[in-house]
Amino acid sequence: MRLVIPAYAKINLTLDVLGTRPDGYHNLRMVMQSVNLCDRLAIETGTGTEEISLRCNVPGIPCDERNLVHRAILAFYEATGVTPDGISVAIEKRIPAAAGLAGGSTDAAAVIRGLDRIYNTRLTAEELRAIGLKIGADVPFCLVGGTKLAEGVGEVLSPLPALSDCVLVLVKPEFSMSTPYVFRALDQMTITRRPDADAMAAVLLRQDLPGVAQELYNVMELVTAAEHPEIDAIKTELLSHGALGAVMSGSGPTVFGIFRDAASAHAAYAALLPRYEGVFLCRPTGEARPEDMEMAQ
Repeated sequence: MRLVIPAYAKINLTLDVLGTRPDGYHNLRMVMQSVNLCDRLAIETGTGTEEISLRCNVPGIPCDERNLVHRAILAFYEATGVTPDGISVAIEKRIPAAAGLAGGSTDAAAVIRGLDRIYNTRLTAEELRAIGLKIGADVPFCLVGGTKLAEGVGEVLSPLPALSDCVLVLVKPEFSMSTPYVFRALDQMTITRRPDADAMAAVLLRQDLPGVAQELYNVMELVTAAEHPEIDAIKTELLSHGALGAVMSGSGPTVFGIFRDAASAHAAYAALLPRYEGVFLCRPTGEARPEDMEMAQ
C-alpha cells in the first residue's frame, strides 16, 4: 500500500513560557497556526522486509533512528499492536530544518496519520495525540493543524477562529537555535512582558487582521533576538515593506510577517530572497483533512 501525504509547517502567533514542570519540561501557552508551506511524505508498507527505510531529498537530514519519522513509526506500531510488514518513507522537504517551524514534528505527525489510514486502525484524536506526544511537544498540534490555543507542553489543544485570509512571508536566516538552550536561558530571566493569548483569540474571532498583528509576541525572542540582532533587522525590513506585524516563530530563527495584500508580500519576498537562506510565501491553512492524502494500491 502506498500513500502520499502533505506535512504542513506551523508558526506561532503568540508563545509564552510559563515555567518549568516537575518532569523538567516547560508549561507553555501559545497560539499556533498551520501554513501551506509543506513537506510531502510518500509512505509505502508491505515492502517485504521488517526494516524501516527512510529517504530524504535534503542532504544532512538523518534517515535513521534520529529522525522523528522513524520514532513515530515505532511508536505507532507499539501503540496499535500492528505487525510491521516493512515500511519505506520518502521525505520531500521544503520546510527548513531547525527553523522554529516544526519541520521534523510535522513529518512525524504525517506518518502517524498516514499509518492510521493505511492500516485502518481508526485511532481517536486522543489516541493519535498520545502517540504524537511521545515524539515531541509540537506533534499533537501538527496532527490536526488549523488555528489552536496550545497549553501544557503543547498537547492541550483548544480550537480558535481561523486566521483571516492573508499572505505570510517567512524568512529563515542562516543560523539555527537550540530549543533546549533557549529554554535554559529563559529560565534565568525575569520576563516582564508576555503575550496575551486571550486577546489574540478575541481579535481572531472578530477577523481583525491588524488586531492580530498587534498581538503578535514571542517571549523566546528575548533570547534569540538578543544573541542575533538579525532577527530584529528582518522584522524591521518586513514592516518597511508593508507587513502589518512581524514576529519570530518558535525558538527561531524564522521570522514571519503578515501582509494584507499579495502585492506587498511579493515585494518583501523579492527584496529578502537574495540575502537569506530561505524565504517563503505562504498562506494560513485549516485543519488537516483525510482527503489531503493520496492513496494507491
